[in-house]
Formats: sequence, structure tokens, C-alpha cells
Amino acid sequence: MNIGIFCSANNNIDESFFKLTHELGEWIGRNRHSVVFGGCNMGLMEHIAQACHDAGGMNIGIIPTIIEKNGRVSDYVDVAIHCDNLSDRKDLLLTHSDVIIALPGGIGTLDEVFTVAAAATIGYHHKQVILYNMNGFWDKLIEMLDDLQHRGMMRGTYSDQIKVAGSLKEIQNLLGLE
Repeated sequence: MNIGIFCSANNNIDESFFKLTHELGEWIGRNRHSVVFGGCNMGLMEHIAQACHDAGGMNIGIIPTIIEKNGRVSDYVDVAIHCDNLSDRKDLLLTHSDVIIALPGGIGTLDEVFTVAAAATIGYHHKQVILYNMNGFWDKLIEMLDDLQHRGMMRGTYSDQIKVAGSLKEIQNLLGLE
């Protein structure tokens, strides 16, 4: 399975996020799945790639030109797919992933989550996004989505496209994998 990962490329974040990201990457690698990620050598991006690699998995890096230009490509990229910009990167991440897991992240991660979910709502694909709610990181976003749902701002239910998992075990259950 190719598991797309959306996440922070910042290093100055809560240490517990790195620990849980390592656990996820290790599980992906041990089970011979692949990580599809933004190819950057910083923050949770680098951490998931290293953990997957060290456990025997493969990493597919979708690498925008600016990441290469700035020398920020991860050493753990096994297959590099080059692209021009972040819009191309999102399209390629989605194309090469069977499912997406969103780890803690910022504006870029939110953009990716909502791009994938919005495309699914109108039928471009049937892939899900799993918000890995590490230590309640996504609680406020879930609260906002619940409010939008309650106010009738969404057709159907957002949980058709966006699932929430609070642990690796819950992710495994959502994926139907142990």
C-alpha cells in the first residue's frame, strides 16, 4: 500500500509528535508499505521517511523544484518524482497514494487535506484522508468541521472523506490492516 503523508516540515514542534511519527513510519516500513511524501529533509517529513527506511520500507518523494534548489531533499527518498510547484505536488501525492494520513502540520498540511477531501466530495476520487489526531492536535479542526456540518454547509457528511484516528491502532483499523 502507498500511504501518502501530509505533515509539518518544521523541527521546532512538540517532541511527542516525532515519537508518534516514528512509530507510524516504522510500522509502514516493517509491513513493506511505502510512504509517499513531500520529499523534504525537515521536521516530521524527514522523520517519517527515516523511520520507514530504517524498517525496510520504501519512500516516494514528490519533490518541488524549490525544495531541490534550496538543498532540502531528504536522503531517505528511494524514488524521486520531480515537479514544478506545490499544486503539482498535491496532484502527484494523491495520484501515487492509496490513502492519505495527515500528521500535525500547518497551512500547507491544511491545504493538502482540504484539496483531497474537496476533490473526493465531487467525485474525482474515492480516497480518504485520516487525520492522525496526535495528542488532540486536530481537535479544533474537528470541532470546526462538526460546526460546518451542523450548519448545513456540507453536502453529506465530512466523515465520508475525512476520518479521525487517535492512535496507530486506530489507523490500522481504518485501513483494515494489523
